[in-house]
Amino acid sequence: MTADRFAVLIVCHANLCRSPMAEYLLRHALESRLGPAAGGLEILSAGTDAWADLPMHPLSVEALGEHGLDGTAFRSRRLTPALVKRADLVLTATRRQRSVAVAMEPAAVKHAFTLPQFGRLAAEVAVAAPLEPGTPAQRLGRIIERIPMVRGHLPVPPAEQDEIADPVRMPIEVFRRCAHELDRIAGVTAQLIAPSR
Repeated sequence: MTADRFAVLIVCHANLCRSPMAEYLLRHALESRLGPAAGGLEILSAGTDAWADLPMHPLSVEALGEHGLDGTAFRSRRLTPALVKRADLVLTATRRQRSVAVAMEPAAVKHAFTLPQFGRLAAEVAVAAPLEPGTPAQRLGRIIERIPMVRGHLPVPPAEQDEIADPVRMPIEVFRRCAHELDRIAGVTAQLIAPSR
């Protein structure tokens, strides 16, 4: 990580439903505030059990389309140790996927979270103390640094509240709910690292 560059890696099982939707929604939330370069933030996704170069699930494409995003160009990638090592922030759909990522690169344990967990803890960091001005990369780095300070003071939620359920083989309504939750988390994250002026 540098003052103006920051890599976010989003992980799910097959890199066809949850993580690609999260990738597109987070990138969109940041670009809406920061422009096409997204303030030096690189956002990628991968799957712990993915086959490479597959298109996004068609219902994920449909759900993203309802958010004004076109996912048809997306192609899947498999999670590798190199991807985890390169990432400054790893966000996963489930705790199991977080464990897989950390097993590949143990140093990631300090900056790997499930998506709902990061949204919840990052919001608490902002409540505890205002973030100093800085680039988006700097602000995101400060959030990660401060999470341990607030984590110990918060109740531990039920496991299912800190995970994003897989919508695969479910109807479009489930994909829509998944996209809505991912969009909410993306919005919280974007507001924290690129606050409106």
